[in-house]
Order: sequence, then C-alpha cells, then structure tokens
Amino acid sequence: MNRLHFGGAVLCAAAALLPIAASADHRADDHAPIGVMGDHFHAKGEWMFSYRFMSMTMQDNGTGTSDIGPDEIATTAPNLFFGAPGQPPTLRVVPTEMTMDMHMLGFMYAPSDRLTLMAMVNYLDNDMDHLTYQGGMGSNLLGGFTTRTSGWGDTKVSALIALIDQPGFRLHAIAGLSLPTGGTSEEATILTPMNMRPTVRTPYPMQLGSGSYDPIAGLSVAGRKARLGWGAQWNSVFRLADNDEDYRLGHQHEISGWLSWLVNQPTSVSLRLTHKDRGNVRGRDPAIIGPVQTADPERQGFERTEIGVGLNLAGQERLAGWRLGIEWQTPIREKLDGPQLRVDSSLTVGLQKSF
Repeated sequence: MNRLHFGGAVLCAAAALLPIAASADHRADDHAPIGVMGDHFHAKGEWMFSYRFMSMTMQDNGTGTSDIGPDEIATTAPNLFFGAPGQPPTLRVVPTEMTMDMHMLGFMYAPSDRLTLMAMVNYLDNDMDHLTYQGGMGSNLLGGFTTRTSGWGDTKVSALIALIDQPGFRLHAIAGLSLPTGGTSEEATILTPMNMRPTVRTPYPMQLGSGSYDPIAGLSVAGRKARLGWGAQWNSVFRLADNDEDYRLGHQHEISGWLSWLVNQPTSVSLRLTHKDRGNVRGRDPAIIGPVQTADPERQGFERTEIGVGLNLAGQERLAGWRLGIEWQTPIREKLDGPQLRVDSSLTVGLQKSF
C-alpha cells in the first residue's frame, strides 16, 4: 500500500470513530501519544494488540549544528579508509535522502495488576539515495544510485512493573531485552567513483538489526486532572557486547514529555518534546568499507530534540477497546557527529485493541 492510500485508510478509520457517542469508561487521553512505546500497563488478565506504521524522511547533510553541502563533503570530508586499495582521500559518495518505513506489531498481557508483559516485532523498508563524484578529487558528478534493504528488525520484549497506580497518577518501570532478529549482512549494488557497480555490504544505517542482545531500561509516569493530561518517559537501550561482525551500535537514550487536552471523551490532542541521544558505533565491520559517511563508525552518533503534535481517538460503545493514534514529529535542534543526513520529519499512525 502506498502512502497516499495508507493515509486515506487512516482518515476513514478516524471518521468511523469520531461520531460515536461517548461513554464514561473510555477516555482518549488514557494513553500517551502513539509514538511513545510502553506508556501504560494493564489490569490482571487484560490483553492488547497494536499495529503502528512509522515513516521517517531524512534529507540534506549536517555536521555538528551546521549544514554542509554535497560538494563540500566530496572535496573536504576525510575518508576513514584512505590508504586502503582504491580509497580516495575524501568522501566521494554522498547520501542525499533516506526514507525508513517501519511496520510494528505489539502485544501486551497482564498476568497480574502489577506486571504487564510486552513484545514488539517490526518490519523495515529502507531507501537511501546517493550522489557519486568522479575519481579521487574535484566536484564532477558521475551519477546517482539508490540502495534498498528490507526485512524483519530486532524484537523487543519487556516487563512493565507498576509502582504507583492511583486515580489520576500512574508510575511504572520498564525492564527488557532487544533480541537480534534483524539482519546485519544486508547487501546492495552501488556506483563507485571509478564508475563500477559492485554489490557490497551496506553501511550501518541500512542494516536491519544490531546483531546483539541489548538490555532495555526505562521509567514512565502519567497523570491527569480534568481535561489536562501529562506524562514523561525515559527509555534506554544499552549495547554491551560486540556482535558477530566485531562491532556494537551506540547506546540509545530517549526522554519524552507530553501534554494532552481532552477535547471530548473520544478525542484528545497532544504536544510532545523528545530528546534523543545515540552514541557512535564501537568497533568496525571489516566488510563495510567505502568513501561514504555511513561506513564510518565515528559518524553515526547524534543528539536531537524533536517536537510532535498528536491526535488520539478512543472508540466508544460498539467500538470500545479500539484506539487510533496519529503523531507527527520534526526536529527543532540537531547536533550530528557528521557529516550525516538530517531528519526532516516522521509520521506515526497506530491502531490498538484491548480486551
């Protein structure tokens, strides 16, 4: 399904939910914005299934907090692999745009009031466009090419442990593990500065998984008073061991805070600020080599602050237990261990069913 058709399906679902009369049991602000994972826990015996679609677009390059153009990268940015056979002194292959689409399936079950178990699997579709500059120097363009990878990503399993559960205030801890079900040996055909088209292992951002078992830790809190809701969450993934390709991805830390306003019982809107911090890759896959920034382990880290606006719709009466969430996010500040592609925006749409 293309994005236009997907968006149309979302609007139809929203139209189905909006006119339903409200009841006293299902408030739209019971959950966080749809881009927040593991934001709530359940009562004993409850189940929830969810599907989320997230599309993120990256374009243009930056280093630190400054922009940098393709010609400048190709003529001034040092190539880590210079000195190896066929490797020029600067980065002669420059990414210009990347799109990542992710389909996420989630499952939650509460064996007790204090413990909710959660699992999430995801399927990725990645596209990255590049420009290739001719030879070892100068700014003459040779051409362009696109690499694509797709498949299952890493699987996350977690326990949500309720610490406080009072009317209008909830607090829980998150403890889990990311399982290496995503591939780390994806390949694609590229265009080299010498006008050759070999098939090579794709760089780190185009791989589908981490290749390692990674602990997850977090804390989530939420509350509300009358029509105003609020919440915050810390969530981290720690990369503690090298994978079979002799590297480990950088630690990932995310802190979010949000406010929501209950428009009416089935409808709420939200505003969210998120800060993300990802470290550089440690070690190096010997099969990933080339005059391109995405192959350099020291050009993968970033700090990014994003703002997001969202809409939550809660089904009532015959659609009780169903929820539809939409959230759009865009950066307001980025600091990149670049050059790297900048995030333009992301859109997350999700459908949840609890029973």
